[in-house]
Amino acid sequence: MDEFNCPEGLGHQFPLLIEKNLPALEEAFSLEISLRGNKIMFKGEGAQARKFRKYLQHLARAQEENGRLHDQDLQFSLHLVENGEIERLQELGLRRNIIRVDGKEVFPKTANQRAYIQAIVDRELVFGIGPAGTGKTFLAIAMALNFLITRRVERIVLTRPVVEAGEKLGFLPGDIQQKINPYLRPLYDALYYLIGFEKTSELIEKGIIEIAPLAYMRGRTINDAFIILDEGQNTVDSQMKMFLTRFGLHSRVVITADITQIDLDAPKKSGIFKAIRILKNVPGIGVTHLTQKDVVRHPLIQRIIEAYERVEK
Repeated sequence: MDEFNCPEGLGHQFPLLIEKNLPALEEAFSLEISLRGNKIMFKGEGAQARKFRKYLQHLARAQEENGRLHDQDLQFSLHLVENGEIERLQELGLRRNIIRVDGKEVFPKTANQRAYIQAIVDRELVFGIGPAGTGKTFLAIAMALNFLITRRVERIVLTRPVVEAGEKLGFLPGDIQQKINPYLRPLYDALYYLIGFEKTSELIEKGIIEIAPLAYMRGRTINDAFIILDEGQNTVDSQMKMFLTRFGLHSRVVITADITQIDLDAPKKSGIFKAIRILKNVPGIGVTHLTQKDVVRHPLIQRIIEAYERVEK
C-alpha cells in the first residue's frame, strides 16, 4: 500500500476533492484508492501507482497556484492524464477559460478545447476543426452568449449551409421558418440548454439572436455581432468567400467544421480547405484542431469515431 501526504497548506479541500471523485480516479489509474485523514492511500500495479503519485503532486501544485479546485477541474485533469499530458497541469492553469452564461459556468474539458476558447478571446476570426462531439458549436455559442451578456457585441448571428435541400426549400411544407428549422435545430438546442427556451425565444423575437441559413448572409455587412458559421465543411468556395466578407466592425467570427462529414456531392470542393490554407497565417485569424481525444458527449462516441477511422484508413 502506497500513500501520499497532502501538503498542509492545502487544508482539507484537496483530500475531499479526491474522496468525492474516487470512482473516476480508480478507473483512470486502475488502482484501489482510500483516504485516512490527510493521507491518500492507493494500491495497485507499480507503474500505475507511480503515475498516480506524480499526478497527485502536479494536482497539489496546481491547487497551490490556482486556489480552490472543483470537480470540473479534476475532470479536465483526467483528460490530460488520458492523453499523457500530466506535466501540463500547472502550465495550463486549471481555472482559466471558464465561460459564464446566465448563471451557468461552462468549462472546457480538454486542452484543445481550452486552446479553442482562448483563440476566440484573442482572435477576430477562428476556425474550429474537429469531429462530432468535440464541443465546437456548443462552446462557440457559449462564448457568443458571454460576449452578448458582457456587451462586447450587440447581437448574435448563427448560420448554417442547408446542404441537404440545396438551399432550395420551396418543395417543403410550411412557411420559410418551418422549412429551415430542422437544419438549424442543433443551434437552437445549444441555446435552449444555456439560456432556456423562453429567453431564447425572446432574444430571437427582438432580433438580438438571428438564426438563418447561409444563403441569407449574401449582400449584408454585419457589425457589432458575434457570428457563427456552423458546419462550414458544407460550403463551396464561393459560399465561404461570401461569408468571410460579411462581417463588419467590432464583430467576432467563428467557423466550425467537421472535415470527416462533408455532405457535398464533391467533398474535395469544400470551401473549408482553401479557406484554412490561405488564411491560417493571417494576423487576427486562428485555427484550432480538435480530435477524437476531445470528444466529451459520451464515451461511446469516441469509440465509434475511432472504429470508423480504423476502417477508413
